[in-house]
Amino acid sequence: MNDYLLSLLLGIIEGLTEFLPVSSTAHLRIAEALLNISLTSGYWKMYTIVIQLGAILCLPVYFRARIAKFLSTFPRGERGDRTPLTHPLSLTTVAFLITAPPSYLLTKVIGKHLESLHIMGSALLIGGIVMWAIDAMNARSEAAGPEAPGSRIHTWRMEDMSLGQAIWIGGSQILSAVFPGTSRSMSTIAAGQLAGMSRASALEFSFFLSIPTMVAATGYTLFKSVMGKDENPIGISQISSQQWVILAIGFVVSFLVAYGSVAWFMAWVRRRGFAPFAVYRIILGTAVLVLASRMGG
Repeated sequence: MNDYLLSLLLGIIEGLTEFLPVSSTAHLRIAEALLNISLTSGYWKMYTIVIQLGAILCLPVYFRARIAKFLSTFPRGERGDRTPLTHPLSLTTVAFLITAPPSYLLTKVIGKHLESLHIMGSALLIGGIVMWAIDAMNARSEAAGPEAPGSRIHTWRMEDMSLGQAIWIGGSQILSAVFPGTSRSMSTIAAGQLAGMSRASALEFSFFLSIPTMVAATGYTLFKSVMGKDENPIGISQISSQQWVILAIGFVVSFLVAYGSVAWFMAWVRRRGFAPFAVYRIILGTAVLVLASRMGG
């Protein structure tokens, strides 16, 4: 396949799947297998980092008004009922600090052994079942709204989150770092719903938590590769002008597609929930397991 077309395709895949609860890692790995390409070589590894950075950049742009509001109301919050530890920005930081150290240590020890299609297919399938069950459990409360008595949901806005919820979500996100195919988005959304958060509040917190988590993860990977501390180091000085264009195409396409998918996803979830994405995970996970068994890997 032409490298420009490949860059366009991979940028679309990354942008579509990075923030949806379907695992971008699994989709890129599937594309790698189906297209018979290797994304682990020096240049293409850098490419995957660049398109992920493009997707990350869409979040502070899309949520710029929310971020500005949070910054201007720190630490007391919009209603004056928050503290330096329970403000939304602080809770995002707490969840990130809960996630980062164990994720780094665990992936360093066992991560390389879990990047198989069998593991990813299983994670997609199991995650889809869990996500469907949790969303169904909360569906009646979502439909009834915040005023209904006896609701399972007690946190309808990100501004009302508790410290305990942030710690729980941060711990749950470790699963996505250890098991490729789990999805950061899926683990944080499902954990938030289990902790009594609405679909919209869990989804928004998932997006906010993605910013420091993904910046740290991609930044660390890029640093290792550039400094030659990785199995497949990136030789930036050896990149040709054509390869820079390919990187630029992937970055821009990933940013634009990710921005659109975030906007669409926020609107969709408020109306219809996560069930279709759970079904998609189950179908895709089953297909990946079949593909893995045929490929013998």
